[in-house]
Amino acid sequence: MTKISATRAQRRAPWARHLAAGTALGVVLTSGTAAATGQATEASATMVQQAQAIEARRFDIPAQPLADALTVFGRQAGLQVTLEAAIVQDLAAPAVMGTMAPEEALRRLLAGSGITWHFPDDHTVALEKVAAEPGSTLLDPLVVETDAPPPPSATIGTLPPEYAGGQVARGGNIGVLGNHDIMDVPFSMTSYTSNTVRNQQAESIADVVANDPSVRSAYGFGNFAEVFVVRGFPLFGEDVAIDGLYGNAPRQIVATEMYERVEVLKGASAFLNGMPPAGSGTGGSINLVPKRAGDEPLTRLTGSYAQDTRVGGHVDFARRFGRDDMFGLRVNGAARDGTTAVDDEERYTHLGSIAFDYRGEDTRFTLDAASQRQRIDQGRPVVFVTGTSVPDAPDSRHNYARSFTYSELTDSFAQAKIEHDITPALTAYAQVGLRYMEEEGDYSSVTVTDAAGNGTSGRLFVPRDDVSKSGQLGLRGELETGPVLHRFNLGLAALRTTNNNSFIFGADSPTNLYDPIDAPLPPTIIESGDLDNPPKVSGSTLQSAFASDTLSFYDERVLVLVGLRAQKVLVDEFDRTTQDKTNEYDESAVSPVVGIVVKPLPELSLYANRIEGLAQGDTAPSGTVNAGEIFPPFKSTQYEVGAKLDLGDLGASLAFFQTTQPSGITDPVTNEFSVDGEQRNRGIEFMLYGEPVEGLRLLGGATFNDAILTKTAGGDFDGNDAVGVPRYQANVGAEWDLPFLERATVSARALYTGTQFLDEANDLKVPAWTRFDLGARLVRTISGRDVAFILNVENVTDLDYWASAQGGYLTQGRPLTAKLSVSVDF
Repeated sequence: MTKISATRAQRRAPWARHLAAGTALGVVLTSGTAAATGQATEASATMVQQAQAIEARRFDIPAQPLADALTVFGRQAGLQVTLEAAIVQDLAAPAVMGTMAPEEALRRLLAGSGITWHFPDDHTVALEKVAAEPGSTLLDPLVVETDAPPPPSATIGTLPPEYAGGQVARGGNIGVLGNHDIMDVPFSMTSYTSNTVRNQQAESIADVVANDPSVRSAYGFGNFAEVFVVRGFPLFGEDVAIDGLYGNAPRQIVATEMYERVEVLKGASAFLNGMPPAGSGTGGSINLVPKRAGDEPLTRLTGSYAQDTRVGGHVDFARRFGRDDMFGLRVNGAARDGTTAVDDEERYTHLGSIAFDYRGEDTRFTLDAASQRQRIDQGRPVVFVTGTSVPDAPDSRHNYARSFTYSELTDSFAQAKIEHDITPALTAYAQVGLRYMEEEGDYSSVTVTDAAGNGTSGRLFVPRDDVSKSGQLGLRGELETGPVLHRFNLGLAALRTTNNNSFIFGADSPTNLYDPIDAPLPPTIIESGDLDNPPKVSGSTLQSAFASDTLSFYDERVLVLVGLRAQKVLVDEFDRTTQDKTNEYDESAVSPVVGIVVKPLPELSLYANRIEGLAQGDTAPSGTVNAGEIFPPFKSTQYEVGAKLDLGDLGASLAFFQTTQPSGITDPVTNEFSVDGEQRNRGIEFMLYGEPVEGLRLLGGATFNDAILTKTAGGDFDGNDAVGVPRYQANVGAEWDLPFLERATVSARALYTGTQFLDEANDLKVPAWTRFDLGARLVRTISGRDVAFILNVENVTDLDYWASAQGGYLTQGRPLTAKLSVSVDF
C-alpha cells in the first residue's frame, strides 16, 4: 500500500472534522444478453459509507500523471491518500483548478479512471480499483450530498482553514471581497488563530500582533488605549473591525477571549474596508472574527494567574442543536483582576459574549453580542520629552504614575449578519451593528525636561460616551463570459457615530521620572462641559457605495481585481456649553483599487496592487491666514508588489511597498495652512510560518522600513526619518513538541525593534531593543479528561526599554511577566 501523505497539521485541519450527510456509490453496470433487452443482469456490490462534505478550498493542480496529481491533491486538501501504486500506473489526470470541496476535486481527478474512494476516518481517503466484469461499462462514482457547503461568495461558514502548525490561517476576511485564501488575493495578510491566542495567553490584541514583524504597539496620547503601528503608520482602536464591520470594537483595549481570529491586513484599505472612523489605518487594518459553535460540543474551563497577583477565569461553551445541527450557540465569559508586574498598577477585566448562528440550505445568519468592562488604576503613563536628550528607560517595574490616576472603560455591542443565496452563484448579504461606550478617566502623563528625569505632570479628567450605528448590504457572485470568470461585488455601507465628552485640565506640578513625587488632585485650570452628563461634541456620518470585479483567466492562474468606492464624509462639531454647531465638514472622495495575481506554479503566487487610504481632511486652524478653510479627505497612495510561497507545511511571503501619506502644514513665511506635507514609507516585508518538520512550528519574519519626511514646513526636516518608525523590526518564534515527553511543548520568541526618533529634527534618538519570551505547555489526562498546563514568561531578561516613540512620546515596555493557566475540557 502506498501512502500519499499530508503533514500532521494538515490532517487535523478544521474542515476535516466537518462531516456531511452524503454517500459515495461505485456502480458497475454489466451488459450482455440482458443488455439487448434493456435490462441489467448483474451489478457489483455497492460501497456505501459516510463521506466528508468539506467546506470549499482552493485547488491548483496542473495536468500530470495521476500519481503526481494525487500527491498535490493530498497536500492541498490536507488529507492522507492511500492506494496501491499499480492502480494509477500509466494513468494521467486532468487539470483541476478553482475553489471547491476536496471530494469534488478528487472526483474530477479520477473521472474515467475506474478508481473509486472511501473515507476510513476523518483525515484519510482510500482509493481502490473497481473490478469490472467483461462487457461491463464503468461509470464515475456518484456523490450525493445532502448538506452542501456554502458557495464561495459566502462569508458565514467559510472561515479559511488553519495552515500547517495551526498558528495562522490560510486566509481571511479581505473587507468587502469576503473570505479568501491568501494565495488568491493581491494583498499581504496574516490571520492569527485562537490556538496562538490561547497558547501565548494573549490578553489583548497587542499581545497577539506582537507576533507580526510589521506591527508594534504603543499607548494612546495621554491614556492607556492600545495603538498599533503597522508599516510605520498608527492604527487606533476605533478603526479595528469586527467581522468586517467598523464601529463596534472597544475603543481602547480589546480582550481576546471571544475571538477566533485576529486578522492583520498589511497596507492601505480604503476600498476594502471603507474610510475608518478615526481616520487611521494607512499602513494596515485589523479585523476580529468572533468565535462560533463548531460541530463538536465544547465546555472549557480555564483558570489563570499572572504576575504579580492577577487571577482570572474563563469559560468557553459551545453547542449545536436543531435539525441537522442548523443552530449554534457559543458563550464566553472571562474575568481577571489584580496587580500587574508594574509596581502599584492594577488592572481589572470583565467580558461576557454570546454568538448565535443559523446554517440553512441557502440562508445563513449570525448574531453577536458582548459587553466588556476594564479598569486600570495607577496605570504607568506615557512620557513626553522637551529636553535635549532621551532619558534612560527606568527600571522595568518602576511606576511613575500619580496615585489618583485611573481609567474605566465599558463597551457593549450587538452585531447581526445575514446571507441568502439567490442562486448558487449569487449571494445577497446585509450586516448591522450597534455599540454604546462609556469612559471615565483621570490621567497624568509625565513631561521630562532633562536627562536627570526632572519634569512635571498635570491632570486631565475626561468622562465620555459614544454611540455608533453601522451597516452594509450588498451582492457577491460569479459570472462567466467566455473564457473569463468574473467574481463581482457591489454594495452600500454607512457608519454614524456621536461623541459626548467633557474635560478638566489641572495645573502642572513637579515630579521626577526616576523618583516620582506623588501629589493630590491639582487645582483646576480649565473645565468644559457637564461632567455628570457629558454634552454632544461631534457627530460623524460615513457613507459609501462600492463595486468590484475580479477577473479570472487561464484556469485561475491569473486574477485581476478592479474596484471603486465612492465615499462621503459628514462631520458636525458642537459647543459644549451652548450646543450650537461650531463647524461642519461635508466632503467626498473616490477610492480605487487595482490588483493582479499571477501563479506560474501551484505553490507560487506573484501579486501587485495599487490602493489608497482615506482620512478626514483638516480645517485650517485659527491664527493662519486661511483659518476655517476645509480641505478634502486626505488620500494616501500605496504601491506594492510581492510573492507568496505555499509548500503545504511551510509558507512564506515577501512584499515591497511604498506608501505616501499627506499631512497639513503651515508655511512659516506666509502663515498659510495647506495640505502639502508628506511622509513616504518605503519598505521590504518578509514573513515565514508553518510546520516544516513534524513537531516544529515556526512563526516570524523581518521588516525594513525607510520612512522619511519628504515635504515639511519650509523644508526644514525634508529627508529626516519619520517620528516613531524604526527602520528594522524582526520576530523569530518557534515551538517544539518534545520527542522524549509526550504531549509537551516548549516555545521561544525574540522581538527586535531598531532605533527610532522622537522628533522631526531627529535630535532625540530612542535606542533599539530586543525582547525574549519563553513558554511551555503540557497536556495530561486526569480522571479521563485532558488538562492543559500553559506557562509563558515575557521579557525573560527583564529588559528596561522604551517600546515605542510613536506619536512623539515614549511608551515603556512591560517588565518580566510570568503567566500560568490551567484548562480542562468537559
